[in-house]
Amino acid sequence: MHKRESSWTATHYGRYAVLGDNGVTLEPLGRDANRLEDGYADAHDGPLRITAPAVRRGWLEAVRRGEVPSGSGRGADGYVTVDWDTALDLVASELARVRKSSGDNAVYGGSYGWASAGRFHHAQSQIHRFLRLGGGYTDSVNSYSAGAMEVILPHVIGGSSWAFSERGVTWPQIEQAGQLVVSFGGMAPKNAFANAGGIGEHVQPSWQKRCRDAGVEFVNVSPQRTDIAESLGGEWVSLRPATDLALMLALTHELVLQGLADLDFLHRCCTGWPVFWRYLEGSADGQVKSAEWAASICDVPAAAIRRLARSIGTRRTTINVSWSLQRQRFGEQTHWMGVVLASASGSMGRLGGGYAGGLGISQIGVRSRRPRVASLPQGRNEVAQRIPVARVADMLLNPGAEFDYNGTRQCYPDIRLVYWIGGNPFHHHQDLHRLVRAWRQPETVITHESWWTPLPRFSDVVFPVATSLERNDIAIGQLDLTLAAMHRVRDTPPGVGTDFDVFAALAHRLGYGDRFTEGRSADDWVRELYARTKEELTREGVSLPDFADFWRAGSVDLPEPGEVTDWSFSRLRADPERFPVPTPSGKIEVFSETIAGFGYDDCPGHPVWLEPEEWAGCARAAEFPLHLLSNQPKTRLHSQLDHARHSQQSKVAGREPVLINTRDAQERDISSGQVVRIFNDRGACLAGAVLTDDIRPGVVVLATGAWFDPEQPGVSGTLCRHGNPNVLTMDTGTSRLAQGPSPGNTLVELEAYAGTPPPVKIFDPPLLEPDSG
Repeated sequence: MHKRESSWTATHYGRYAVLGDNGVTLEPLGRDANRLEDGYADAHDGPLRITAPAVRRGWLEAVRRGEVPSGSGRGADGYVTVDWDTALDLVASELARVRKSSGDNAVYGGSYGWASAGRFHHAQSQIHRFLRLGGGYTDSVNSYSAGAMEVILPHVIGGSSWAFSERGVTWPQIEQAGQLVVSFGGMAPKNAFANAGGIGEHVQPSWQKRCRDAGVEFVNVSPQRTDIAESLGGEWVSLRPATDLALMLALTHELVLQGLADLDFLHRCCTGWPVFWRYLEGSADGQVKSAEWAASICDVPAAAIRRLARSIGTRRTTINVSWSLQRQRFGEQTHWMGVVLASASGSMGRLGGGYAGGLGISQIGVRSRRPRVASLPQGRNEVAQRIPVARVADMLLNPGAEFDYNGTRQCYPDIRLVYWIGGNPFHHHQDLHRLVRAWRQPETVITHESWWTPLPRFSDVVFPVATSLERNDIAIGQLDLTLAAMHRVRDTPPGVGTDFDVFAALAHRLGYGDRFTEGRSADDWVRELYARTKEELTREGVSLPDFADFWRAGSVDLPEPGEVTDWSFSRLRADPERFPVPTPSGKIEVFSETIAGFGYDDCPGHPVWLEPEEWAGCARAAEFPLHLLSNQPKTRLHSQLDHARHSQQSKVAGREPVLINTRDAQERDISSGQVVRIFNDRGACLAGAVLTDDIRPGVVVLATGAWFDPEQPGVSGTLCRHGNPNVLTMDTGTSRLAQGPSPGNTLVELEAYAGTPPPVKIFDPPLLEPDSG
């Protein structure tokens, strides 16, 4: 057992001192603890822990008969436990077979998810290094979280796909000079709890309070009152879901009518304003984008729209647009329009105002960047093919089919093998029964997991692996300044290794083990990444302690790196000729010639209101009158640790809670605590009713992340017993530009469940039989 006087670890949701001889208690460090760690240590020893390699019986029998395996029984067959050598030999042989028979692009390396906060044991880095050194693989691009933003904003403001986090307004700037924050999609406090690479201190709430104390006012534009901290005293503008774009258009139109629009900035520092104005005034399509027009769409009074426009135009204002609003049909439009509204407001490029993309999420808004920290080298992928990550089901169901993406026309590859670690596609993806049908198309699916989550239950070979408490690492989060030690504080179950151990063993069998490990153990690599970071930061004038001192102390705080200075909206405002932004025009692109040239009817050359297939104003609402919002949960990170204590304590009647407006519940004779059935023509799920007046009538809120528990996986309309909202959401791209996910356009109906609800079974471990072959 590894003992030390003081032990420390880091997770996505905080840093901890680890107490007890075997890592049984996590004591939060820093302020604003969120309790997401409750039950984490206990879950290591529970019945869902995977302790031996397991192989799906139907797949194993086919392979041993010398047949090409089929995925038809995936998600339904039982499992056979095998020894490590057998499992490793099976996977090495299958990888070699698929590469030889179908080519390297027939392998899909689908690591998507947060996995470990550590820099070395980062699942995506590990699998990408392994597959690239082995010949390459079909990769993915963009994210489920911000897929549409990542594609549209480089066209509009320039820079990388995440430039919005470097160029947006920050809280220190707002505290200094800001007066108003208008947040479309809200700014939910729970979104500040986690960071992909760990988080030193949860400072978002304190920065927001500092701004409030400095006199900054807040407006929460959302169907949900609690999408902003109650302590901020924000005004609630309750609008219909998926109509924010129409409201933004009317606000911009009103700024012009009221003589408050910054026409100087729009003409000097933007391109395409005259074209866009013709659209706003109606000469392009015959419809003036007036306050009355938006009121009929958004269900917000025209007078309230005019008042909000005046507030925006007369105060130093930040226009914040949440990530949730681009996870909708035509989601590219909301962030594009957010930039345009900020440009028209008079605050763009001025201290304390302008555009922000996801202000309040994790560390976004705290600072613009952090010093560089080394990560595991992944090498070059010899396969050029990449698909938008949210189109994985399309790819598996339609090999060879053409699709559009960001101005290109591509073909889906024919995937024969999926190797997926570090995430749960049965949480992230939409229309899960369609995903099950797609998931059964490849010949083989391989995963590494620590617990019997939904992913290993839909895999053919499952390698058990260590958790982040069972390995050494270093961590630092996006825009965070705390470089943290992650001590190994628990023993793994006997024989269980790390992702690195599995890949090293496979790479040796496939003939490139020395290139994969470079002769280093996992702990050697952790020290190497620290050494590379120390060397890099020394060149920037930052001195780090020796590794031993850092490891003993548990963390080191890096200095504030300062603002990004190569381009900014303030420099653009000062002199657009001398300080252009990195777009084709050198200016903010209100109208984009590039995007217009793509010819996409679902994403034209400037922001437009396009009526989605599903929203409260469509004909489908007569059958399914409630708009479902599937936001992030408060009591876990995505679907992680849904079986642990903190998440389990939030369940209602053993299911995921669904928020229902009191009036809607009364009309359906539903009482709080009752099990309800939520359904549409894609699927159905059970949930526990929670009645509230904090959401507008006609809206229900069911958080994502409940482990998928279908009665008949893959059969449309069948029941998820536990409450996963993605059995209800549609698997359609945001547009041909970004092909991001669009769960934000989901209509449902709900009713009290008649009879005795079926028991939740996802927390029962699967039946495992020893190998008799």
